[in-house]
Amino acid sequence: MIHSMTGYATAAREFPFGALSVELRSVNHRYLDIQFRLPDELRAVEPAMRELLTENIARGKVECRVTFAAVSGTHKTLKLNDNLLQQLEAVEHNVRGRIAGAAQLSTADILRWPGVLAAEPVPLDELQAACRDLLARVLEEFNAARAREGEKLVALLRERAASMERTLGELAPRIPQVVAAYREKLAARLKEAIGGGEDERIRQEVAVFATKIDVDEELSRLGAHVSELKRALAGGGTLGKQLDFLMQELNREANTLAAKSVDLAVTRAALDLKIVIEQMREQIQNIE
Repeated sequence: MIHSMTGYATAAREFPFGALSVELRSVNHRYLDIQFRLPDELRAVEPAMRELLTENIARGKVECRVTFAAVSGTHKTLKLNDNLLQQLEAVEHNVRGRIAGAAQLSTADILRWPGVLAAEPVPLDELQAACRDLLARVLEEFNAARAREGEKLVALLRERAASMERTLGELAPRIPQVVAAYREKLAARLKEAIGGGEDERIRQEVAVFATKIDVDEELSRLGAHVSELKRALAGGGTLGKQLDFLMQELNREANTLAAKSVDLAVTRAALDLKIVIEQMREQIQNIE
C-alpha cells in the first residue's frame, strides 16, 4: 500500500475531570519531522507517543497536537488540606494563649486561607494512558486517510505512465524514417557543398551524423524507466525517494531526446514527455 504524506485525523475523549483531544496533521517533507504541541502535564508521555508515530510513519512533516480542558470548578471534588488545618489550629492556639481576647478563627476565615481548600488533582497516570490510547486510535484513522489519498495519486501516476507509453509507442516506428530522411538530406547538402564526387567521404560523414541523431537508445531507456515505475507502483510500500529518482532519469532521457531531435514530431513528443514527467514529479512529492 502506498501512502500520501498529506493527512489529517482527530479524536477526543471525555472524563469526569475534563476533555482530552489528539490531532494529527502532516504535509510532505524530505524526511520524517515530528513536532508536538502538548500541555505541561502531558510532557512525560511524549517519548512513547513519538515512538508510536515513528513506527507507523516513514516520511513527512507531522504535527501532533494534544489539548486538555479541565471541567469548571463547580464540577471538581474539593478537598481540605489536613496538614495545613492542623498547622492553623496549632498557630491559633498559640496566639490565643499569648494574646488575651484574641478572636477565634471562624470557618469562613479558615476556608479563605490560601491552600486550605483545593480541587482534587487530575489523575495524571490515567490521563497519560488515555493520551497514548487516543493517539493509537487517531493514528489508525490518519493512516487510512493517507492510504486513500495514496490510491488517488497512484491512479494518476498510472494514467500518466500509460500516456508516456502511448507516446513512445507512436514515436518508435517513426525513428527509422526520420534517420533515413536525414541521411538523404544531409548527403544532398554535402554533395552540393563539395561539388560532387568523393562518395565514400560523404557516406562516412552521413554515418557519423546519423549516429548522433539516432534516439533508439533513449527510447529504450525511457521505456525501461516507465516499466520500472509501473512495477514499483504495483509493489507498494515506501516509494517516494525511489520514484523521485526515476523521475530524474526520465527527465534526463527526455532532455536528450529533445536535444538530438531533427524532426518536428520527435521534438513535440519529447516536450510532451517532459510535461507529463513534471506533472508526475509534483504528485510524487506527496508520496511517502
